[in-house]
Amino acid sequence: MSCEDPQNEYKPQYGYFLKEDKIDFRIYAPNADSVILVIFQNYDDDDGEEYIMEKLHSGDWEISIKGLKVGALYGYRLIGPYNSPSVIIADPYSKLAVTQNNFRHIAKSLIIDNSFDWEGDSWSKTKMNDLIIYEAHLRDMTAHGTSGVENNGSYKGFIENDQKGGIEHLKNLGVNAVQFLPLWDFANFEIPYKVDTVGFYNDWNPYERNHWGYMPTFFMAPETYYSSDHSSKPDSWNGQNGLAVKEMKEMVKELHANDIAVILDVVINHVSNYDFHPLKYIDKSIYFKLNDDGSYVSQCCGNLLDTDNPKVLEYILSSLKYWMINYHIDGFRFDQCYLLSSETAKLIKKELQEINPNVFLYGEAWNERESEFSQMGWGSFNAYFRDVMRGDLYDYRIKGFLFGDYRPGEDIDDVKSLLNGTSSGKMKTYVNPGHAINFLEVHDDYCFNDYIRFSLGLNQKSDVIKDPMKHIKLNELQLKINKLGAMFLLLSKGVPIIHQGQEWAHSQVIASASSNDVNIGKMDRNPYNKDNATNWVNWSELSINADLVNYYKNLIKLRKEFPVLSSQNVENALFDVISNTSIGYFPDEDLAIFFNGDVKESKTVQLPPGDWIVLLDEKNLDLGGLKTVNKELILPFLSGIVLKRLP
Repeated sequence: MSCEDPQNEYKPQYGYFLKEDKIDFRIYAPNADSVILVIFQNYDDDDGEEYIMEKLHSGDWEISIKGLKVGALYGYRLIGPYNSPSVIIADPYSKLAVTQNNFRHIAKSLIIDNSFDWEGDSWSKTKMNDLIIYEAHLRDMTAHGTSGVENNGSYKGFIENDQKGGIEHLKNLGVNAVQFLPLWDFANFEIPYKVDTVGFYNDWNPYERNHWGYMPTFFMAPETYYSSDHSSKPDSWNGQNGLAVKEMKEMVKELHANDIAVILDVVINHVSNYDFHPLKYIDKSIYFKLNDDGSYVSQCCGNLLDTDNPKVLEYILSSLKYWMINYHIDGFRFDQCYLLSSETAKLIKKELQEINPNVFLYGEAWNERESEFSQMGWGSFNAYFRDVMRGDLYDYRIKGFLFGDYRPGEDIDDVKSLLNGTSSGKMKTYVNPGHAINFLEVHDDYCFNDYIRFSLGLNQKSDVIKDPMKHIKLNELQLKINKLGAMFLLLSKGVPIIHQGQEWAHSQVIASASSNDVNIGKMDRNPYNKDNATNWVNWSELSINADLVNYYKNLIKLRKEFPVLSSQNVENALFDVISNTSIGYFPDEDLAIFFNGDVKESKTVQLPPGDWIVLLDEKNLDLGGLKTVNKELILPFLSGIVLKRLP
């Protein structure tokens, strides 16, 4: 099966099926007494024309309707002991959902034309261990006025020419993969703030938004809020013109044309919490894990899908295959994948690799399941890398290597493990380095440079930042720590991931967008709910720390130039321990990398015999050589250097 074949469109078992003179519909609802197909004339209609469906022995319900065409809107009304007949639900297998901007996320399923000219496009051929990933929120990358795009915050805007953000920034930086925060249709409006609402009371989210997208609704439908004709007004509708399907495919095709793989951040362990989610209204006992009293088992998000149930697993697998084949998606980052059973994780890998053997699969294998997932062929986020480098995630007094120190029980041997992709030595976690997704920051928690500010005592969490542009300007010590961290991230074995804005040491300062937020001006650890300048990338910030941006570019260029830096082979690597915070790393006999994590002292480095050229120091890169050195060199505090042996 190959997506290079223009005839190859993945069609799940359920949903609608276009025929020459009719459209067939199928839904699984074994415990319903009756299922009614509702055809709407307009996207904002409350009711429509109803057709009683036929129940099969399998628990499926089917019907064929003649005369319907692309552009028709439909939903289902279910009657039975587990259903709410007053609620018309959209199809869980919707290819596109027309949704209303409120916490109920009222939706209708739109019948679409799925045809698209891919012009020979296929999946990325980059191997997982060679990925250099950029984590991006699609809307954030072009929503700010400084991006210079016409279609702000959209699929279309992301690939516009002559802009500062979007695809142009990825190309300039040199990364070869982008990991988008969720692009599946999600419930982005939450309960009204401090308003008595039937069954709910929101006293935690004054923004009434789920900006990041981790409350998924329709697993096969692209988010219509990111189409070029989107609306952000409360109670308005998105998706009625169906543009999201074509515009997202065009975005993927353009990214592939620039050798950038596309990875989707997906949530398959829970669904949106406050809306009319179809799986809840079809039969929650089939799809969800329930407590003895019938309430939802919750894992911080209000519900938990029963991912071992055959019908849930079928829905998940169908969705992933649909994105791979119909949208040419190269891989998936699985949110909270530690909640999956090993059997489910193995099956996902098996079935997706049958479509594309090179599919990228990784996620959050927390609760010490990283090694287990690696044994199954999955990658996972390497929090060990972050914590050895930065220090304790919560207690900023406990510092890591980049501050010349370690957490209790850690030492230079932990650094050696990291350099080998956490696949050997003291902390051998991964089967191979290609399974270690190394990071200094991702969208969760305080960003790297806010962490640095706290650790150095430059700021307190309670500080109100009056001038964000002045605030992000790095002093000499901050710049050194940022550069050394970037060097370690991009020259270690493993797969590096860079979060949007990390390359210029951005700060997550809460913008003055809601009078109900008492924390305006403070640095935000969890801006999941802020569709505003807190998250929107202000591209004028790049010039403030341009030196750091260029350093990231140079490191990426260097990593690409020397395949040994991303190879899966760690057997030939050698180390030279200079001190407990200084080390030499030799990925092969002709390349030498030295890191000095000491915060005060320079180190004298004894070089192996022969002449060496300096490729990279703490300021510059020259693949032809900045200068020639031999015997020894002086490595300044909090810096690194890369050398290549002359023949």
